Amino acid sequence: MKKSLIFAVLFAAASLLAQGPPPGRGGGRMGPGGPGPGFGVAPGMMRTVTGAPYSAVEVTETTQTLANGNVIQHKSQSNVYRDSMGRVRVETTVPARGGTAGQTMTRITIHDPVAGVTRELDPQAKTVREMTIPQGRGPGGNGGRPAPQGRMMADAARRPEPNAVTETLAMQTINGIQANGTRMTRTIPAGEIGNAQPIQTVRETWVSPDLKVPVMVKTVDPRFGATTTQLTNIIRSEPDASLFQAPADYTVTHVTGRPGMRGPGGGQIR
Repeated sequence: MKKSLIFAVLFAAASLLAQGPPPGRGGGRMGPGGPGPGFGVAPGMMRTVTGAPYSAVEVTETTQTLANGNVIQHKSQSNVYRDSMGRVRVETTVPARGGTAGQTMTRITIHDPVAGVTRELDPQAKTVREMTIPQGRGPGGNGGRPAPQGRMMADAARRPEPNAVTETLAMQTINGIQANGTRMTRTIPAGEIGNAQPIQTVRETWVSPDLKVPVMVKTVDPRFGATTTQLTNIIRSEPDASLFQAPADYTVTHVTGRPGMRGPGGGQIR
C-alpha cells in the first residue's frame, strides 16, 4: 500500500553563501553536505565536479556573544568525500532526537550523478531512501556541493545586491590548499528591519580553483555572531568506490516525485 513520505533534502544550503544566517542561527554548511546537516550543502552537492577527487572533514564553529557578556559556542563536523566521477558522500553525526545526553545519530547522504540518484542512509536502522535526480542535474548539470556553486548561488551572483560591496582578496593557502578569496560587506540601512542604526555584516569566501569548492567561509553578523566553516584534513586522492554505494544488507526504499510536489517533500514510496 502506497503512502506519502516527507523527504528532507539535505542540499538546499547554497543559500548560505547568498544570504545571511536566518534569525537565531549562526550559519550553516558550506557546500553540498552544508550548515548541517547542514554548511548548507556539502562541497560538491550543488554542481557536479569531475576529475577532482578529495576527502576532508568539514568543521563549522559558531560563537555568539550576548548583551550581558555570556557566550554561546557550537561546533559541528561532517566527513565529505568526492570521487573523480563527481559522486559526493557526506557523513554527519548529530545529537539523537529525544535521546539521553551524549547519544548521537549518524546520517549519510550520497549524491550519485552517475546513477542519477540521491541516497539517504540511516546506519542505525540500516535503511536507504533513494530518489531520482531531476533531469538536467546529472554529470555536467547542476546536481552536484556545497557551495559557492549551485543554481541559487549563480542567480545571486547575477543579481547585484544593494548596499553591498564585494572585494577580491589575494590568493592564500588555507589548510594546505590554495584558494581565491572574496569579501562581501553588506550594510542593512537603519529602519530596514526595525533597526535603529545601520547593521554591517561581512562574509569572506575562499574557493579552491583546483577542487572547485569553498575551503573556508567566514561570516560575521552582529545579530547572530561569527561563524567559520572550513575543510580540514584535505586528502586529494580517490576515495574508496564502496563509499558511494548502499551496503548490501540495507533495505532500500525508492521515492518518486520531486520535493514540494505533495506538501513538504512530496513523493511516494514504491
